[in-house]
Amino acid sequence: MEQGGSSGSAAARRMGRLASHLRPPTSQMEEVSILRGSNCRAKGAAPGFKVAVLGASGGIGQPLSLLMKMNPLVSVLHLYDVVNTPGVTADISHMNTGAVVRGFLGQPQLENGLTGMDLVIIPAGIPRKPGMTRDDLFNINAGIVRTLCEGIAKCCPNAIVNVISNPVNSTVPIAAEVFKKAGTYDPKRLLGVTTLDVVRANTFVGEVLGLDPRDVNVPVVGGHAGVTILPLLSQVNPPCSFTPEEISYLTSRIQNGGTEVVEAKAGAGSATLSMAYAAAKFADACLRGLHGDAGIVECSYVDSQVTELPFFASKVRLGRSGIEEILPLGPLNEFERAGLEKAKKELSESIQKGVSFINK
Repeated sequence: MEQGGSSGSAAARRMGRLASHLRPPTSQMEEVSILRGSNCRAKGAAPGFKVAVLGASGGIGQPLSLLMKMNPLVSVLHLYDVVNTPGVTADISHMNTGAVVRGFLGQPQLENGLTGMDLVIIPAGIPRKPGMTRDDLFNINAGIVRTLCEGIAKCCPNAIVNVISNPVNSTVPIAAEVFKKAGTYDPKRLLGVTTLDVVRANTFVGEVLGLDPRDVNVPVVGGHAGVTILPLLSQVNPPCSFTPEEISYLTSRIQNGGTEVVEAKAGAGSATLSMAYAAAKFADACLRGLHGDAGIVECSYVDSQVTELPFFASKVRLGRSGIEEILPLGPLNEFERAGLEKAKKELSESIQKGVSFINK
């Protein structure tokens, strides 16, 4: 009898869990369900890291959330946005992968969404539209990043933070200033995501050389807009040499890859899918670093002493504390040295613009 009773109560608990998935949440979006932690973990789900995507309903946020749900290193995935999070969360939560998904809607739920996170990815903000410069985006996206980073400083000050919101050249300095004001700034844990520049460089160089782009590695340094994007084609792996025409073509195409997509989409958006892919690739590298894997090197826009500028994108080695080491630029040819000077001039202005936004 006892056994029948205990199996009956187990069945009742299971039905309760199922019902809580189906019942409408008490507030518009409490968490996507009444479930918490262990009692909604799929059996056999590997222990892993807690990841939040801020701006999860947007053009980058949705495919990025999908890709993070597929990552076996993620055990809990929090999706936050000011609109549409319930639907995105319900949709992604049906994927039969280990990560438990919870959604958070609107400013009042931001802190719940951030508490206890190991990695926070920020694609939030408005996208670039045709004819719009990255600077046109500045005031709106700067305000969004400030608000989100204030939440991070309060709720998960030790999380690794990946900033995608454009203009990255200014939003990373904004995040740093917010964290400094809160007394939580750790430069090793704040990373601007420039991986899309590397992804494009590997693809375009692979096309020119007739190689699989997965076998190509192009360091891209500087920043994440226009002339601040500096592909170091002299350091391509596998080693190869380009004609001056090829260098000019490749550099220009890599620098203007974002514009190429904006124009091709003709008013229907910007580079969201390739950006989500690049962001998921970089987030995976950060998680593998946190996990203790060795030899994880990626390009990222970080607090840096590689040049005289306070922020600069270059190769960094990732580990348990975020950035373990910032690698030197290595030898540059004459074309790259000239490009570096151009990049630094524009970068300096963008960094100052970000710092001034917080300290005005």
